[in-house]
Amino acid sequence: MLRMREKPPQEEFAMRPIFHPSLVNGRYGDPTVHVETLFEKHSLLFDIGEIASLPPRKIRRIEQVFVSHAHVDHFIGFDHLLRLLVGREKTVQLYGPPGFVERVFHKLQAYLWNLVESYPCELDFVVSELETPNSISTTQFRLRKAFAGEPPVSRQIFAGVLCNEPTHRVSTAILENGTPCLAFALQEAAHVNVWRNRLLERGLPIGPWLRSLKKAVVERRADDHLIEIDGAASSDRGFARLGSLRDLLTVTTGQKIAYVTDVADTPANRAAIVALVQNADILFIEAAFAGDDAALARQRGHLTTTAAGEIAREAHVRRVEPFHFSPRYAGDEVRMLAEVMAAFRGSRA
Repeated sequence: MLRMREKPPQEEFAMRPIFHPSLVNGRYGDPTVHVETLFEKHSLLFDIGEIASLPPRKIRRIEQVFVSHAHVDHFIGFDHLLRLLVGREKTVQLYGPPGFVERVFHKLQAYLWNLVESYPCELDFVVSELETPNSISTTQFRLRKAFAGEPPVSRQIFAGVLCNEPTHRVSTAILENGTPCLAFALQEAAHVNVWRNRLLERGLPIGPWLRSLKKAVVERRADDHLIEIDGAASSDRGFARLGSLRDLLTVTTGQKIAYVTDVADTPANRAAIVALVQNADILFIEAAFAGDDAALARQRGHLTTTAAGEIAREAHVRRVEPFHFSPRYAGDEVRMLAEVMAAFRGSRA
């Protein structure tokens, strides 16, 4: 559905986009964005509405879930995730707004776990809730302990960064919609391109070893870090120091994917969204109501198509993907998309 970038120049052997997001339930269904990670056997979700349409193999790769708030259409899929993971060795990190840990606890305790001793694998949910804009509280729930919550651990965060992995980080902003609702931004740590012509000049092969090279750069390994080169020389295998290979690479700013839903159109919310999603490659943003129904949108605490497009334009995002259309506009998707794009481009629909 989403074409991220144009084909790179021939001389540059560019990595394809690392993150491949998709709307699991289309523009009208439960809000859920699934983000697959290229070359890696893990993925993440923004919100976890109904996920039955995702193949089980994809669900089992989910390692992080970021929940905006616990309305049923944003959280009902947790049960499906739980069902597919019980009996597998797995750790899943979940993040949500204040009160989220207790809601996950009650979800887990709705079931009887008297047979946990028979499972050879441990399933561990590491659940964090944003206590304040600058702190989160984390509680672990382990299958072998019948998902009894362990003592919570609090920690400070900076600039809304919920998690900071070697390959990516996810930041959040607290928005107001009658209840705290989180928006999220996923930022790739760096995007590493390899120049084909430079490889050829050095007599180096194109192959799987380039993934290790790029990973080492993203993880900021030292120059003396050894890279194993598959297919090198007559022995088909060799080693080189990272520092000697850096001239093969170009490192640029990585992808940014943002997610915003169920938010009232207020000046404070707009300012917080724009700051969070600034310059995103793709912005998934709710557009629940048509522009003509702004009064109804205010009453329900949602964005209109016009507001969604205006926010995307002000934040200078590269691409806007509206979703969470109200069922009242069923069959009218073309109109809804046109209104968003008109506001995004600064024109009239």
